[in-house]
Amino acid sequence: MDINLPNSAYLGNIDPFLRSFNPSKPAELRITANKKWISIHPVVLSMVAALGLTVGKAHTHCEKLEAKSKHYLERMGLFRLIGIPSEIRVTEHEPSDRFIPLTQIKTSAQLSAFITNIVPLLHIEPKKAEPIRYIVSEIVRNVFEHSMSEYGAIVSAQYYQRSNTVRIGIADTGVGIKRTINRAYNAKTDEDALVLALTPGITGTTRKEGGTEFNAGAGLFFIKSIAKVNRDFFIVYSGKAMYKLLKNKSKRGIKLYADPLKDRHSIDSSIPAWQGTVVGIDISLDSTEEFSLLLDLIRDTYVTTIRERKKARYRRPKFV
Repeated sequence: MDINLPNSAYLGNIDPFLRSFNPSKPAELRITANKKWISIHPVVLSMVAALGLTVGKAHTHCEKLEAKSKHYLERMGLFRLIGIPSEIRVTEHEPSDRFIPLTQIKTSAQLSAFITNIVPLLHIEPKKAEPIRYIVSEIVRNVFEHSMSEYGAIVSAQYYQRSNTVRIGIADTGVGIKRTINRAYNAKTDEDALVLALTPGITGTTRKEGGTEFNAGAGLFFIKSIAKVNRDFFIVYSGKAMYKLLKNKSKRGIKLYADPLKDRHSIDSSIPAWQGTVVGIDISLDSTEEFSLLLDLIRDTYVTTIRERKKARYRRPKFV
């Protein structure tokens, strides 16, 4: 596999980076980078680290980095996590309110520690941080329940003071969304599987409307809804398909849809296949005071969708 770290790869312009990914020769990983500058979203780091852990340090090769910003990769713990040597030296300071370095999460205890570290990164009152804590926890927990990856979830996050935004990246190299969804549904393509995964009440655990008490099938819907209301980007990438939520043009009259295809979005079904699932989100913190109203809106949309799906099911004609 070949993966190149470009001069810029954030959720808004991540498409060229994904198209440059070469998944051939899956037993080895070659990392290259822009010679002058590297400026990337945490989700890109999570992807690289997930690949490195999968192939192992003996089969991971990184070219000598020349970009001035190469220190960012070292400080975020990329080389330490995947176990390859680095000649980059940095002075490490307390990161608690600025970033969470690359972290491998395989247990509930590790997830709890990561979620605890999210709070100071948000620069808001702990009570207001609860929605974000809950939703990030749900997304990572999905990896435990569905991905079947022996390497767990690889997560990282960073706070950007200028835009007052937190960016979070989660990646795994498990079975992917299509295989998970098809335990209970029949998604013919990766794109079909992404649409189902983003629809509230759909989960690969069961065909029961609304899922089960342990898995409501709403984690991706929740996090997409927060991104939509805040006019932020959100992506989910699995197999050969990526769904990207685009920014709303205005905050006025924002409506949440159960059908992700009704949102302003793009879908690319021709990108190189990712073995597993990748989720990236930007969260603007200037709008956190609206989260309580947002949760009510999400809850109403979710409940209405499940109620309508149940009614439709019972209205189906029965033939004897």
